[in-house]
Amino acid sequence: MRPGSIINHCRVLVCLGFVALVPGAAWAATEMAGDGQSQAIRLPERLDLNGMSQGRATTLDEDYAATQQEYKLSSPNKLNIKLDDVLAEHPEQILMPTGVEHGLTIADVRARALRNNLSLKVVQFDPQIAQSVLGAERAKFDNIIYASLRRTRENRPLTSGDIVQLKAEDTSLDGQLVKLNKAEQQIDYLDGEAGIAIPLRTGGTVRVSTPFERKLTEGALGTDEYRRATRFSISQPLLRNAGSKVNEASIRIADLDRRAVDASTRLQSIRVIALIDKAYWDLYAAWAELEVRQQQYELAARNLEMVRRKVQEGLVASIEASRAEIGVSDRIEALIMAKTRLQLSQRQLQFLLNDPQYTFEGHALIRPQSEPILVHYEFDRDRLVDSAMKGRLELLELELKLAADLNKIEYLQNQTLPLFTLDYSYGALSAGANSLSQAYNSPFDNRFNDWSVGLRFELPMTNEARRNQLQQAVQQRMQRLATKELQVLTVKREIHDGVDRAEQHWQRMIAARQQVMLAGVNYDGELKQFNEGLRNMTEVLEMLSRLGESQIKEIRALVDYQVALIDVAYNTGTLLGYGQIEFGS
Repeated sequence: MRPGSIINHCRVLVCLGFVALVPGAAWAATEMAGDGQSQAIRLPERLDLNGMSQGRATTLDEDYAATQQEYKLSSPNKLNIKLDDVLAEHPEQILMPTGVEHGLTIADVRARALRNNLSLKVVQFDPQIAQSVLGAERAKFDNIIYASLRRTRENRPLTSGDIVQLKAEDTSLDGQLVKLNKAEQQIDYLDGEAGIAIPLRTGGTVRVSTPFERKLTEGALGTDEYRRATRFSISQPLLRNAGSKVNEASIRIADLDRRAVDASTRLQSIRVIALIDKAYWDLYAAWAELEVRQQQYELAARNLEMVRRKVQEGLVASIEASRAEIGVSDRIEALIMAKTRLQLSQRQLQFLLNDPQYTFEGHALIRPQSEPILVHYEFDRDRLVDSAMKGRLELLELELKLAADLNKIEYLQNQTLPLFTLDYSYGALSAGANSLSQAYNSPFDNRFNDWSVGLRFELPMTNEARRNQLQQAVQQRMQRLATKELQVLTVKREIHDGVDRAEQHWQRMIAARQQVMLAGVNYDGELKQFNEGLRNMTEVLEMLSRLGESQIKEIRALVDYQVALIDVAYNTGTLLGYGQIEFGS
């Protein structure tokens, strides 16, 4: 059934059915608990309209039948007009849009939008960027392999040295004063080191390395010496930057930020789908309104032909022909405006789709094929609010940011402590002459070794910089908590407003349907009385206008009800389910 079928003033589209919901894939985030462990947050995948309804779901026909029985309304005869036959007789078809019509269901439109929508293409990079940031933070504990090699040559001149007093077992040397001059010599140094540095999650660093050195002295007393060592060292902060909780804080913050970005991206997807749905139903209404205006024009044109015949036959005054011509002119204007509205609605949907098949310059016309599912729901507001508290992605995003703020505060609290570090180093030494291999013959004989242990302390005089950073993080968290309270209140208001609007539009549909039926009966009666000479053409055209406006009210109420259901679903963080949309985890 095409949307144009609802223009008959005695009929309203009634589609019995159950509003199924999108089988969204399981999507979860984690919230950091106070003990540092993650707890899964499960999001609802669908909005169960039947479950949210307090009473039995009532179709439009059932509700209207009860109203008709209550007010003792009779069922008038229907007007049967073959519009295609009328169109074939008039050249004014140029007022209708031209192009190749493409029938699309709402599922087709959603799928094309998810593939091509530019807003979604932009935000799809955000999760990848956030994942890269998280990967960079996790990589800060990677082991580091390092090596160095350096050669130095010194050509030393003869230099005067210090005067020293000898102390020796030889009595002839003991107590003698001598002057140690540095002889002219040439020395080549070759030194290097290879090792691995292991960052610890506790904040320290462990190094294992093997430095070596060659010293070649040329001259009368020249030497060729090789020295090497196997060295182990560790440096561990005891206050500031100490502990895995502090050093892993940046990883947890990056992970929470990534989850917040995922929620934001999914929210943008839902927002785009909601916009697509509304644009689809707006186009549906534009097509239906255009056909109503077309019907109005053709009924007025038919009346004009009838009046002209009566004028020629002398049955009515010639003024009636002028009145009929004015009626046709008025409806041509309305038809032109309806055509423009259709073009604007087409362009809005094309903009959201961004599909090469449906460009602004092309001649393709999108014709909605999905019919609205009209079922009356009496929503359980408390359950809707509870579902929104669990499913609204804005609230989840705020929760994730609050958890990130808490980790940041704990990290900055640690940064206000003094820097107090324990350093320890141990090395096994050996040496050899003329060959480096001799220095490595017995690397662990422990004949020669050195070790050191030390403490380092550092504290700014006022520490104001770190204290203010901590205060800034605390105030930011307090601001976000206030924002969360405001968001919760906003969500509750949106739920109640959405339910009230849905009920309003349902009642509008019932009232509009009654108006269409009564206006059709009155128009039929006015036309018969005109043929009997009891009414003039102005009165007939006035009733025809009321019939058209009643039909358009019905169309708008029908579309507004669909939009209200979309808003109710969006306000709970979900989608209506007949669009076949599935979000990955």
